[in-house]
Amino acid sequence: MKPITKYAAIMTLAGTMAGCNSQMPQQTAGIDQQVNTLYEKMTNEERVAQLCGIYMTQFFDENGKLLPEKCAEKIPNGIGHCSQFALNTQCNPEQLRDMVAQMQDWLIKNTPSGIPALMHEEVLSGVNALDATVYPQQIGLACSFNPELAEQKTFQTATSLRKIGGFLSLSPMIDVVRDPSFNRLEESYGEDAYLSAVMATAFVRGLQHGDLQKGVAACTKHFLGYGGGGNADKKELMEEILLPHEACIRQEGSKVVMTGYHAVDGTKCVANSQIQKDILRNYLGYDGIMVSDYGSIDQVDDNMTPLQRAAAAINAGNDVDFPQGDNYKLIPEAIKHGLVTEQTFEAAIKRVLKFKFMVGTLGDSVKLYDESSIKFDTPEERKTAYELATQSVVLLKNNGVLPLQKPQKIALTGPNANTMWAMLGDYTYQSMRFFWKESIQDDLHPKIVSLREGLANRLPDGYSLDYQRGCDWTEEVETMVEQSGDPRVAYLKNIQNRKIDSGEKSDEKSALEIAKKSDVIIAAVGENAILCGENRDRKHLRLPGRQEEFVNKLIATGKPVVLVIFGGRAQVISGLAEKCAAVIQAWYPGEEGGNALADIILGNVSPSGKLSVSYPAEELHEPVCYNYDNLDTKKIAYPFGFGLSYTTFEYSNIVVDKSVATSEERFNVSVDVENTGKAAADEIVQLYLSPADNNQNIRKIQLQGFARVSLKPGEKKTVKFAVAPSQSGYYEGGHWNIAPGKFTVKIGASSADIRQQADMELSGEKVEMPLRKHYFAEVL
Repeated sequence: MKPITKYAAIMTLAGTMAGCNSQMPQQTAGIDQQVNTLYEKMTNEERVAQLCGIYMTQFFDENGKLLPEKCAEKIPNGIGHCSQFALNTQCNPEQLRDMVAQMQDWLIKNTPSGIPALMHEEVLSGVNALDATVYPQQIGLACSFNPELAEQKTFQTATSLRKIGGFLSLSPMIDVVRDPSFNRLEESYGEDAYLSAVMATAFVRGLQHGDLQKGVAACTKHFLGYGGGGNADKKELMEEILLPHEACIRQEGSKVVMTGYHAVDGTKCVANSQIQKDILRNYLGYDGIMVSDYGSIDQVDDNMTPLQRAAAAINAGNDVDFPQGDNYKLIPEAIKHGLVTEQTFEAAIKRVLKFKFMVGTLGDSVKLYDESSIKFDTPEERKTAYELATQSVVLLKNNGVLPLQKPQKIALTGPNANTMWAMLGDYTYQSMRFFWKESIQDDLHPKIVSLREGLANRLPDGYSLDYQRGCDWTEEVETMVEQSGDPRVAYLKNIQNRKIDSGEKSDEKSALEIAKKSDVIIAAVGENAILCGENRDRKHLRLPGRQEEFVNKLIATGKPVVLVIFGGRAQVISGLAEKCAAVIQAWYPGEEGGNALADIILGNVSPSGKLSVSYPAEELHEPVCYNYDNLDTKKIAYPFGFGLSYTTFEYSNIVVDKSVATSEERFNVSVDVENTGKAAADEIVQLYLSPADNNQNIRKIQLQGFARVSLKPGEKKTVKFAVAPSQSGYYEGGHWNIAPGKFTVKIGASSADIRQQADMELSGEKVEMPLRKHYFAEVL
C-alpha cells in the first residue's frame, strides 16, 4: 500500500539502527579515542569556544568577503557554532556557500586546533534561506497523515542545506500541544502524541538520510512539555508528552535536543536536571548533546548573576549556549569559584567534539560544503510542496457547493486572497526576516503562489474570476508581543505597533458589489505571521479585525460563501460557519498553496486532510485533547481526525486477533474500505485502542495507527495493521508495563466517527520493561 521509494528505503535502514547510538560500537570507540586526543591538545580557551556560537555575517563585508582581521580579534580560539547562518543573509545559495567556505577555511588554517564550526539553521518548513522551497507549516502537514511524504520533504531539505554547508538543523519542534490558543501551535503536529511521534520520526529520518555524514542532524525540541505539556501529571508526561522525543532518540538516533523557555516543577528547563538527567539521559539513555534555546540561559533566574546562570545550566546537563555563548564564556571563572567541576566541563566539550566527528566536520573524510553549482527550489521540491499542500488542507463543511462543477462567476475577496502571507507561517525565511529584521521579502524567491494566482492558473474555460480585497487583516494593531519566549524581542524597535502592509487598498463597497453579481463567493480570511507566532499573539481566537463582520455582509448577499481560513491554529468560527456553504481550513500551505487550493476548489483533487487538533467551538485557553475523560464535546466544533471528502467511504469486515499473549511482538488487524462515491480520493483510516473493562490503566481512546489509502470510485481495499501489545501499555513504577486485559480495537474516519470495532484480549503475565519496545503499528 505504500510505494517503495528511496525515501521509504531510508525508513527500513533506520529501523535496523534503532537505539540511542546510530553508529556501530567499533566506530564509536574510534571516535572516542580521536576526541580524547584532540581534547588533550586544546587550550581551555579553545575548549570553551566549542560551547559557544556566533552570527557569521559580522565577519563579512557587504560584498560577502571575509574580514580575517575581525576573525582574529573575535574568535582567535575558534568557535563551536555559527547560528542561523542562512537566515541572516540575503544571499543566493552559491553566495551563501562561498561565505561558509571562507569562514571554515579561516577556522581550519588560523585557529590553534583548526576545528570547523557547526553551521546550523531552522528547517521547519524548508531551509530558512533566500530562494529555498517553502513547504506547508507543520500543523497542516500533520493533517496529511502522510509520514512518507513528510520524510521526502526533509530528505530534500537536508540535501539543500548540506550543499551550502549546514550540518545541524534546529528542527523539528515535536511538542505535543494541547492548548488551542498557544501561539506556537503551528510549529507542532497538534494534540495527539502518537501522530506527533510518527510525523516527528519521519522528519528526523528524512533529514538525517540514515547517515549523519550524508544528511543533516536533527535537533528535537523543546524538551520537555513546551506549549503546556510541562504542566501535565507524571503519567501523561511520561506516556504522551515524552513519546515523540523518545521515539526520535531511540528509533531514529537523534543526537541533539533543545530545551524550552518554560519551567517544569518550577525550574526552567535549561537548568532542570530532573528532565535533562533523570528523564533524558538516565531513563531514555540519551548520549547526544543538549543545547539551549536562544537566550534561555539568560532567563534561568533573575536573581542570579550570568556566572551563576551558566553554572546552573551546565550542571543540569546543558552543553551549548545558543546563540552566542554569552553566559558560557564565564564557565572557566565558574570552575575557579567551585561552581562547576572540571569533569562537567570536559564532558560537555567532548560531547560536542564527538558530534562533530559523527556528522563529518572532523575526521578523515571531511566535506564541509558542495563545490558544484547549487540550485534551490527544484521542480522536484516544488512538486513535494504541492502534494503536501493538497493533502494538508481540511474540508470542514460542504453543502454541495464544492467542487465548483459548472461555469460560474467567482467573486474572490478577503485579506488572504491575494498575498504570500496567507501561505507562510512562522519560522519561514520570509516571516522571520520580517519579524526580526523588519525586512520585506518579495514573493519571487521562491515563487509563492497566492490563492488568486492559483485560481487564475487553473480556471477552466467559461469561468470568470473577479477580485477585490474587501477588508484588511486588522484595522488596529492586535498583536501582543510576549517576553516569555526569545528574549531578543526586547531589542526590536517599534515591534508593538507593527502590521503587515498588504500593498493593496481594501474596498468593502466594491467587494460587495462584485459579490452580488457573482454565482459563488470565495472569502479568504484568517491570521498572518505577525498576528500569531513565537513572541506574538492576539487576545482571542475569533477572526482578526473586522473579518467576521465582512463575511457576514458577504453572506447577506444571498450568494453561497466558501470560507477559506488561513493561519497556524484553529480559529473560532461558530455562528459563522453555519451560514457558509463550505468551510476550508488551509493552515499555512506553503509556496504551492494557491495551486493546491485551486485544484481542491475546482475538483481536480479531492480534499483528504484530517484534523490534527480538536477544532474549538468557543474560546479555549486550556489543555484540550480528544482522549481526555473530562472533554466537553459541546466545546468542540470538529473532532480530532475529522475531514470531509468529495466522495464517500464504506468500512466493513473488521478482523482482529482475538487472543494475544502479552509477550507477543504483534497482533493483526484488518478492515475493508470501499470508495462508494463518484470521485477518486484518499481516505485516512484511523485505528484507535480503548479499554474494554474498567481496570485498564490507559486512556478511554487513543490513536495507535493510521493508513492513507487511495481509492478509485467503486474500488475496495483491505487495510492491514500489525499492532504491538506494548502500544496498550502504560508508565508506572519507573518503567513500561503491559498488562493482560480486554481491549476494543476501533477503526474510524475520525476520533468521533468509529465505523468498525472488535474486542480482543491480552492474556498471560504482566510484562514489565525499562522502556517501550515498539512505538508504532505497522501498515502491511
